[in-house]
Amino acid sequence: MIARWLLGGILAFAGVAHLTSQRLEFQAQVPGWFPLDTDVVVLVSGVVELALGAALIALGRHRVLVGVIVAVFFVAIFPGNIAQWVDGVDAFGLDTDSKRFTRLLFQPVLVAWALWATGASGLARRRR
Repeated sequence: MIARWLLGGILAFAGVAHLTSQRLEFQAQVPGWFPLDTDVVVLVSGVVELALGAALIALGRHRVLVGVIVAVFFVAIFPGNIAQWVDGVDAFGLDTDSKRFTRLLFQPVLVAWALWATGASGLARRRR
C-alpha cells in the first residue's frame, strides 16, 4: 500500500508540475514529430497524471486495473524520453547524452513499480 501511495503521490506531483512551474520543461520533452501542440500535450498529460495519481491513492478496490493503466501510461510516454535523448534536448537537468540515456533506464522501473505496487504483476502470474 505504501509503494502504491508513494507512486500516486509522485504522479500527482508531476501532474501539478505539468500544469504550473515546469510546464516549459515538459514541453521540451514532447517529440517534434508528435502531431499535436506541445502545450496541449503537456496540459493533457498533466491532467492524466493527476487522475492516475489520485486513482492509485484512492481506488484500492480497483488497484490492479489502475496499475495496468499506469504501466501503459509509462510505456506511452517513453517515446518522449527517447526523443529527448536522441535529439539532445536539455530539460530537468538532463544536459548530457549520458544523463538522458540513464533516465531511459528508469522507465522500466516505473512500469514494474506500477505493476508490483498494485498487485497487477501477481495477477499475471496467477493466470498462468
